[in-house]
Formats: sequence, C-alpha cells, structure tokens
Amino acid sequence: MLGFVESDLLRLCLSLIGSASISFIAFKAKALSISGALAAFVMGASFVFFGEPIWFALLLTFFVSSSFWSKFKKYSKQKQQAEQRYEKSGRRDCWQVLANGGLGMLLCVTSYFVTADWLLPLFIMIMAIVTADTWATEIGSLSRSKPRHILTGREVDAGTSGGITVLGTAAAIAGAAVIGAVAASLTGKWSYLVIAFCAGIIGCMLDSLLGATLQRMFHCSSCNRIVEKSVHCGKVAKHISGKIWINNDVVNISASLIGSVLVLVFYVMF
Repeated sequence: MLGFVESDLLRLCLSLIGSASISFIAFKAKALSISGALAAFVMGASFVFFGEPIWFALLLTFFVSSSFWSKFKKYSKQKQQAEQRYEKSGRRDCWQVLANGGLGMLLCVTSYFVTADWLLPLFIMIMAIVTADTWATEIGSLSRSKPRHILTGREVDAGTSGGITVLGTAAAIAGAAVIGAVAASLTGKWSYLVIAFCAGIIGCMLDSLLGATLQRMFHCSSCNRIVEKSVHCGKVAKHISGKIWINNDVVNISASLIGSVLVLVFYVMF
C-alpha cells in the first residue's frame, strides 16, 4: 500500500511504473489514443504520488468502467448511429482525458500542499458527475427508443446534444452511485454516497442543458444531419447553433465544476 511508503522517491517510482503500465494497456486495448495515453500517464502518476489511495481508486473506477461501456456492444446499430453525430468517439484523446480528470487532478495536487476538508468531497462529486455523464452517453446510446430533448420534450435522433433517454438516465444514476459506494466503502463516510448521487444527477442534467443550448452544432449538407463535428462526410459543415468555442469537452468541464460546487455548498451548509 502506498500509504505505508515513506520514501518520496520510491513512491514516485511506483507511481510512474503503475501509471505507465495502465496507460500502455489502455492504448493497446484501443481505449486511448497516443495523446490520450500520455495524458493518462501524467494524470495517473499525479494521483498516485500526490493523493491518498482513494483518489487514485476513484479515478481508476471511472476509467475502467467507462472503457468497458464504450466497448460494450460497440457494433450496436443504435450506438453506431449515435456516434456518427459525436465530435469524438472511440479512442479518447488528451483533451477528453483532461476534460474528465483534469479538475480532479488539480484538486489532488492541491490536497498534497493544502489541508482542506472540502477538497475530497469536491473531488468525489466531480468524479460522480463525469462517470454519470459517460455512462449516460455510452449506455444511453443503446436505447431502442428515441431520445427526447431535455427542453422541449420532443423526440430527437440518437446522438443529438441535449437528448435524454430513460436508459441513459438510469445509467447516470448507476454511475454516480458506483462512485459514491466506492468512496463510502474506502472512507467509512456514507454521506459521500449521498453527495455523489446528488452531484451525478445534477451534473448530468446540467451537461444535457449546456449541450442543448450552448454547445456548438453543425449541419452536414451531405447526409442532412445535425452533428457536433465541424467536418462531416469529408466536407466542412455549417455552424448553425451554440457558441463556436464551446465543444463537448468544454461542456463536460463546465457541468462538472458547476454541479459539484452547487452540491458542495449545500453539503457544507447543511
């Protein structure tokens, strides 16, 4: 256990070796691109060296579970149709890795130098949100029923930003609960299960709202689809809505930060 390693040099070596091994396995399994593997290596090493075991355990829970669901039924017709609209699919690149774990890494490094009771709860909530959102996207894309727009309630095509399904919502709840259960079991504080659950649901809904209102969207004249990609079917797509600088990675980071801070405020107050 790293908690019993007194030498910082030994701890650094263990963090580098462990992180390199996991990143290499993920790259070979086609879960990460080269840039994604490099980002995951830096992130994993930072979590192991600067944080207590719970920090890395939650990161690993998110990564392993999300990678599993991204590969699960990857040949599903519904999932293939949904992924045609996504800006990114398949292997995660460095920006996706940082969008999901960057805020957590910042909190982890901060916890090494600063003692603050709110750092770990905030991290748990952020991991609950990114896990809930990823599970909702990966599992929700398998839904046989069409998503409904979060604002209008109208049916939309699979993969449309702001679209939600019963299956995806259930997956988000399960993902947040898993993070909360791991955090609670490792610390003995079952209040962490509650805040992870609440943050996961709030953050996931915020993600859908931001996706429906602010995320950039394009129209592909070749296939007549509304997509997240600026280039689709080999042609430049027309920007039709959202802020041009707000892509899915920005939405993920924003939803994670806003959702976790909201729940943290209530957690501290009550």
